[in-house]
Amino acid sequence: MADTSPLCALIVMGVSGSGKSTVAARLAERIGWDFADGDGFHPAANVARMSAGQPLTDDDRWPWLQAIADAIDKVSDSGGRLVVACSALKRAYRDVLVHGRDDVRIVYLDGSRELIESRMTARKDHFMPTSLLDSQFATLEPPGPDERPIVVSIDASVEAIIDAIVGQIQNRTIS
Repeated sequence: MADTSPLCALIVMGVSGSGKSTVAARLAERIGWDFADGDGFHPAANVARMSAGQPLTDDDRWPWLQAIADAIDKVSDSGGRLVVACSALKRAYRDVLVHGRDDVRIVYLDGSRELIESRMTARKDHFMPTSLLDSQFATLEPPGPDERPIVVSIDASVEAIIDAIVGQIQNRTIS
């Protein structure tokens, strides 16, 4: 059955270091949508915790996730379209973000721990330390088929990843 509902938002998800911000920003540029980095919705206390090497709790995440969901609703209500970079590691987090909408899709950037660690080690001036990567993978619940995710391997160039996402958007089906 074809999924023909027009999309208002794409949530580009994955563990820290998977390329969410880079891919989401370039994807938004390519398809002419607005871009928002989920990290910008974190309250200062969350950023301080992560900068200190402390993983966030679910209680830390709920207000952050709701703020992103509210931003998606606001953009949709105004007729806009948005690509959001957000870790969205657990199903419960994605449920807050999508909250039953058919016009919001998850894009899962899938990659090995080794590849992601090498990328994290190479980046500069980011608040998320490599030491929290294990907690990211421990928390990760990859999206299931019922979430209708667009799954893309990150073992490619940014342009190839975006090509794969755009191709899946253009040919999306519900299995």
